[in-house]
Amino acid sequence: MGRAGLTADRVTLAAAELADEAGLDQVTMSQVARRLGVKDASLYTHVRGLEDLRGRIALLAADEKTIRIAEATAGLAGRDALVAFADAWREYAAAHPGRYMATQLPLKIDPELAANAPGPRRAVELTYGMLRGYGLTEPDLTDAVRLLRSTFHGFVALEAAGGFAHERSPQDSWDRALDALHTALTYWPAPREAGEGDPT
Repeated sequence: MGRAGLTADRVTLAAAELADEAGLDQVTMSQVARRLGVKDASLYTHVRGLEDLRGRIALLAADEKTIRIAEATAGLAGRDALVAFADAWREYAAAHPGRYMATQLPLKIDPELAANAPGPRRAVELTYGMLRGYGLTEPDLTDAVRLLRSTFHGFVALEAAGGFAHERSPQDSWDRALDALHTALTYWPAPREAGEGDPT
């Protein structure tokens, strides 16, 4: 029987805190059990194993990040919404690096848990809603989502790794990147015709 007061949510939060402090790859069942002051076996009453635990961290992070983005972008549109969205993304990644990383990995998540988690669905709704403000429709919406995600994640991952050693402030580069994204979204190119641009 599990320790009194121990729940799947408590185990997940402890693992998420450990991920932020030491890195997602340092999260193990033994380390989480030690953090909670219980034996490893006690955790299996609440989570199925390490893969399940990491999936729960990802869902927790998705919920948290989505709430931040929703609050930041409420009532905004166009460039203002884009900047608020991007800043909330970056701030969450900086504040919770381990949790954030869990949202970027192809983890196997329990289908039932995923189906009941509002974060991922809300994230899609917020992203597509913001992009529809630029007048985009499919398949351009999907392409634009991938562009934003690549830009945001690439920037915050390099920043976290200390990859911006140039004397120019990363904040200045971030601001210019968002200007460039706004311009790209505003003047989104028309689809290429089949064969257009292929080498002759």
